[in-house]
Amino acid sequence: MRIFCMFDLPTETQQDRRAYRLFRKELLSNGFVMLQYSIYYRTVPNRSAGKKYESILKRMIPPVGEVRLLYVSEKQFEDMKFLVGTKGHQEEVIGSQRLVVI
Repeated sequence: MRIFCMFDLPTETQQDRRAYRLFRKELLSNGFVMLQYSIYYRTVPNRSAGKKYESILKRMIPPVGEVRLLYVSEKQFEDMKFLVGTKGHQEEVIGSQRLVVI
């Protein structure tokens, strides 16, 4: 299962930009990978395991903007169609593997 975090945060003031950077840094430190700008995802074994990351992100949400989470099964993720572009390097290397040891 994958958790998608999609966000639209303002970057007009210096405080807004700082909140954006801190939120993005929190995503990365919790194992989220950028799929597209402002769309990050993370693999989890099941929905209840994803609730852990949901609660972590709720603590770091900036006071303004939009943040959405979406749970998607591996099958749904694999069925994603590219209309323009190709898979990113991270997707090519990891693919649908749950655990990667380097």
